[in-house]
Amino acid sequence: MSSVPERAEIPDPYKWDLGSVYATDGEWEAAYESVEGRLADLERFEGRATEDGETLLAALECRDEVMRQLSTVAAYAQMRADEDTRDQTYQAMESRARALSSEASSAASYLEPEIQSLSRERLDSMIEATAGLERYDHYLDDVIRVAPHTRSAEVEALLSDLGEVISTAGEVFNLLTNADMTFPTVERPDGEAVEITQSNFTRLLKEPERGFRQTVYESFYEELSAVRNTLSTTLAKSVRADVKLARVRNYETAREASMDGPNVPVDVYDTVVGTVRDNVDVLHRHADLKRRVLDVDELRMWDVYMPVADTGSPDVEYEEATAHVIDAVAPLGEDYRSRVEAGIDSGWIDVYENQGKQSGAYSGGTYDTHPYILMNYQDDLTDMYTLAHELGHSLHSELSSEEQPYVYADYSIFVAEVASMVNEALLTYHLLDTVEDDDFRRHVLNEYVERFRSTLYRQSMFAAFELDVHEISEADGALTPDRFDEVYGEIKREFYDPVAFDDHIDREWMRIPHFYYGYYVYQYATGMSAAVAIARRIVEEGASAADDYLDALRLGSSAYPMEILATAGVDMTTAAPVESAVDAYDEALAELSALVD
Repeated sequence: MSSVPERAEIPDPYKWDLGSVYATDGEWEAAYESVEGRLADLERFEGRATEDGETLLAALECRDEVMRQLSTVAAYAQMRADEDTRDQTYQAMESRARALSSEASSAASYLEPEIQSLSRERLDSMIEATAGLERYDHYLDDVIRVAPHTRSAEVEALLSDLGEVISTAGEVFNLLTNADMTFPTVERPDGEAVEITQSNFTRLLKEPERGFRQTVYESFYEELSAVRNTLSTTLAKSVRADVKLARVRNYETAREASMDGPNVPVDVYDTVVGTVRDNVDVLHRHADLKRRVLDVDELRMWDVYMPVADTGSPDVEYEEATAHVIDAVAPLGEDYRSRVEAGIDSGWIDVYENQGKQSGAYSGGTYDTHPYILMNYQDDLTDMYTLAHELGHSLHSELSSEEQPYVYADYSIFVAEVASMVNEALLTYHLLDTVEDDDFRRHVLNEYVERFRSTLYRQSMFAAFELDVHEISEADGALTPDRFDEVYGEIKREFYDPVAFDDHIDREWMRIPHFYYGYYVYQYATGMSAAVAIARRIVEEGASAADDYLDALRLGSSAYPMEILATAGVDMTTAAPVESAVDAYDEALAELSALVD
């Protein structure tokens, strides 16, 4: 039987090394208590933080010191909990860290309302008179910018206190689908039994035997449908929380509130989703090509993940994947390439799936740690791309942290997804340039077009759904299981018109964790659009374009996202990058079609 191993069965070289964060859980406990004790220091500035430049600087530095230490406390607890979501000890640690984060946010909540009571002129004079305060100039500008949407210190403190409660819906979804639910075990055509999980579901839908794929698909969704009412409630409450928080902050819509945070124009959302919808015929041609390659009368939803090639996806063992990724990023310079290589060899990555492990993949870590990457590597081409993707995030974090003070070391998701997808594009170029095996090349091209399908188109589809359900909630409509099915099914049919549908796929919304992040998914589509433009420029222009791109990564959040991407040579206020990405998809699809036909 092919079963998912327990964590203890995974060899240590394939686990991340959290000992460099805290050598023991006791050290974490001491750090937790240290942060807890420093909250009083932060609260002492309340009511007087802006009386002069020196006091404001001291308050900001105290806030940064507390939050900096807290971020490491929270990251360690989360990573330990993600190793095995069944482990109650680490789940409790993560819960305590979330509560402490809420307390810290509450303790500092007075600061921005006090800053917003000052004029820009008064702030400028304080900066001029106080050495060190100039470091916070962009931060202060950003605080003043959102003054119309910031409430009183008392209300801000209350909202911070409620932060832990507001995030409950997403936490319930995560624990239900990763820890509590057990998906069926199904039998492969050769008689081997395999357990379906959140992590391997889409990989199993790439298996060559169509009947097996149908069994996996139907078994998974039938099990998920057993908790349909629960997942409908969690998502409806998450959407409602977005709406109510936006209203509290005097925004007309939850989308406006979400996008105003990083200062991204709302028109960018409409441009990317609208441009993709206007070009949905390219996705339709992709689906029709799959139907022809599979030689079926109708393409079904359990066929959608199948590669456009006449053989199964090639195995790519982890060591082979790391070698390809290291070589692929060489156009970004020797320093970048060597950082990637060192990270792979230095305990950054938790590689393989184990029982109870958080599904999916992410890049984490903090200002005071090296990056960490969680994966559920399945020895296939897709996961090699996921590795390149997460290393893009990790190197972005490392470069930003080295270049920027703590206040600017983080970066918006809008920019973050560019860094990950530039690596994906460079990996594609590298593989097509160096791999001679025709079958492997077909799968690389397939992977490239699948990235467009799953990132540019699928995430735009998700964004359309997210907008629709938020607008229903904003109009005080009811978000019931049937309503979710209706809205999602209509959009799914628009995007996947050539596919024969069934009731299961109307419920795909139940398995998407990013719907709990509040207008998050559109940034995958904008990120891919910008990344394709940047990667093409790097390949065509060489070192100068790579330098511009790395300079953009080093900016962290010291500038607004549109300015950062302009540094890398991309204007995301226009449809041009999205149209360029659609063209790249169309070109790659035509090349792949010629190969397989």
